[in-house]
Amino acid sequence: MEKQISELFQGFSKLSRQERFQKLLECGALNESEIEYLEKGGLKDFTLGEKFIENVIGYFQLPLGVATNFNIDGRDFIIPMAVEETSIVAAASKTAKWIRENGRIETETIGKEIIGQIQLANVKEPSLFRQQILANKSHFIEISNKEVAFGLVQRGGGISDIQVRFIKRSDNGFMAVIHVLCNPCDAMGANIINQVCEYLKEPIEQLTGEKVSMCILSNLVDTKLTRVKVTLDTIDPELAAKIEEASIFAELDPYRAATNNKGVLNGIDPILIATGNDWRAVEAGIHAYAASSGQYRSITKWRCEGKKLIGIFEAPVIVGTVGGVTTLHPTARLCLRMLNIKSAEELSRVIASVGLVQNLGALRALTTVGIIEGHMKLHIKNLTLGAGAEEKEIPHVQKRLEEILSVRKRISLSNAIEVLKELRGHL
Repeated sequence: MEKQISELFQGFSKLSRQERFQKLLECGALNESEIEYLEKGGLKDFTLGEKFIENVIGYFQLPLGVATNFNIDGRDFIIPMAVEETSIVAAASKTAKWIRENGRIETETIGKEIIGQIQLANVKEPSLFRQQILANKSHFIEISNKEVAFGLVQRGGGISDIQVRFIKRSDNGFMAVIHVLCNPCDAMGANIINQVCEYLKEPIEQLTGEKVSMCILSNLVDTKLTRVKVTLDTIDPELAAKIEEASIFAELDPYRAATNNKGVLNGIDPILIATGNDWRAVEAGIHAYAASSGQYRSITKWRCEGKKLIGIFEAPVIVGTVGGVTTLHPTARLCLRMLNIKSAEELSRVIASVGLVQNLGALRALTTVGIIEGHMKLHIKNLTLGAGAEEKEIPHVQKRLEEILSVRKRISLSNAIEVLKELRGHL
């Protein structure tokens, strides 16, 4: 099957849209009704939009593409990506092919629980408060699972633990924070954990005599991490050393780390959007985790080990495959079916894998030809359209811009406008 999939997608980027549909139909990633839906431009009915947000006036559409060549944990995946930025899908596919031919992608999930927070702004007796909460922990877990999270319990999840933290205030008082840990199964879990925390507010106040200030989930879920390992068994030693040095730069310098992590999210966000997941929550969690040491750092790490290059991604990637937009939006459902994943945990591992692969592609470009050559070559299409080229003019303008890029190593919209004027002057 692996060979069939890899052969099926050879030259995929050079195919027409109809030919791509045919390939996806052949491998079962799309069915005929889904292709018809995409051909008609996706969702048109505003009824669903009215249910999602307020003051609806329309839909904002992003291009939906597929990244190919991904083999993760020995399984082939076709990756749906909703994104507007040039070169992301191409870079992901190209780098995945490099890894496929020279190494492997392996993943795991560390922990299962998301975190809800119950905050008490200023507790009078911290030690007594801790004692009271921990003495009643089993009771709080039991009533939470019975009254609020019973649906999760039936699926093997639910509330599993309650912890107490204290934060010293500037006025020398103490803020108490109760962490409620929950296994959300295949849901992202935000709604259920918020409901549990609100439900526990009253019994906690009655028990302790203290006042709860607020209840909300945390997006820094260091209790549930996704870990991806990319191993390249065959790589030029000089290139491997350059990628390692680029990685060390991002690990030590927050200015570089921010851009490095943005590159990782170039791979992660498009899948979150395509599958109807909360990309803002995932981004917040990843950035917070990147800064958890006290300095903002890279969430990826690349090292040479003998003749091998090994890359690691480790961060919270909290997603769902049931509920909300993932269930209600037809394009999100289509994308989830295309991925053919079996759980939210597997989805998080696939998403993180694409992020690490995207990072490797960027580091490879940065340490060899530079970011401009590959990115700008693909960006030529956008510049051509931005200059106002008509359909018959596009091939001529693109070819001339490629020539300019190869000589000058840079191009801009003004170049495209000049080329178009020159072309029209000769017609």
